[in-house]
Amino acid sequence: MPFTTANGLKLYFERAGSGPPLLFISGTGGDLRVKPNVFDGPLAKAFDLLAYDQRGLGQTEKPDVPYCMADYADDAAALMADQGWDEALVIGVSFGGMVAQELALRHPKRVKRLVLACTSPGGAGGASFPFHEIEHLKGEARAKHMIPISDTRRDVAWAAAHPDQYAMFVAMGAADPYADEPGHAMGAHRQLMARKDHDTWDRLPRIACPTMIAAGRYDGIALPATQEKMAGRIPGAKLQFFDGGHLFMIQDRTAAPAMIAFLTGA
Repeated sequence: MPFTTANGLKLYFERAGSGPPLLFISGTGGDLRVKPNVFDGPLAKAFDLLAYDQRGLGQTEKPDVPYCMADYADDAAALMADQGWDEALVIGVSFGGMVAQELALRHPKRVKRLVLACTSPGGAGGASFPFHEIEHLKGEARAKHMIPISDTRRDVAWAAAHPDQYAMFVAMGAADPYADEPGHAMGAHRQLMARKDHDTWDRLPRIACPTMIAAGRYDGIALPATQEKMAGRIPGAKLQFFDGGHLFMIQDRTAAPAMIAFLTGA
């Protein structure tokens, strides 16, 4: 298994594909053991793709201390250095987009081009859905709560009209195969606490690399209005909406090609 020590942390990562170097930063609760993952999609066919379990998650070390967004950004920069990358293209998805913002601000020379997907800046620009406020919800209760928020089209009427799909989404959202692992709940909690305090709003104008903001039209987690605010705050940012909710990257087949085209300058 590919482990390394980065920023003083034993970190699990995977790397595959060929082409320009691309760092992929995953979202809340991201764990590379959960399949399919980013390596099963089109990005691994277009890039030398590097992804990892963030601190407190998956197979990466889970120190029982407070985490902050700067820690996550420094972890990403240290992993890049460990892999011999002075700079890379970067995609940050949801929570990973928050980390990617910090990475571009704290380590600007390391980020060549940036895609911020279904994420938020916090502060006056608006925060993503406050997951820390529903931390008490588990399993099916949490899944049922989040379905109409993750995709605002999937309301009560939709659920009644599509019972089989609704049941499938509940089962998928409730699954947590590694819930009983030591440190799992603690690490997840530490991530949510760092996420709660995320705020790059005042610093966004300092992001100097070419940036694409990619978003779902029906996302109730990272709101469309927030994406428009971010696009107006980051110099020269490109904003593109896709047909989907928070999971637009798998709902709209045009999303990945559009991101690839932006990252490669095509």
